[in-house]
Amino acid sequence: MNELEEGTRLTLDFDKLAGVAATGARVVPVVLQDASSGDVLFIGYANDQALKATLEERIAVLWSTSRNELWRKGATSGDVLELVDVRVNCEQNSLLYLVNRTTGGACHTTLPTGEARPTCYYRSITGPDTLTHVLD
Repeated sequence: MNELEEGTRLTLDFDKLAGVAATGARVVPVVLQDASSGDVLFIGYANDQALKATLEERIAVLWSTSRNELWRKGATSGDVLELVDVRVNCEQNSLLYLVNRTTGGACHTTLPTGEARPTCYYRSITGPDTLTHVLD
């Protein structure tokens, strides 16, 4: 079992944004939200190339900050996110991708059944250092 992704101990990565900044990548955060249900699926990043591809291909395309490459959500998992709309916040420093899931899944982690989880937000903080699964 992967403790970070499946465990019940809270270990937030407060260094994530500093790590992204250290690479010099010119990105903005992207909230990916199910257009029908309103569920937040996950947070990603986009650079100008990813945004352009998203608008042209009408699917969620992000910039992988860990691999430093374009990431077409669902290219390997099949969990493609079809684009409904792209919105920008008031300060133009983050984006909202409203999407439709082509499958039930959106997360790279899986339910006990083996299916991709419908959102990456499947645990709730229940104490100063503890988590509880809420979507399994």
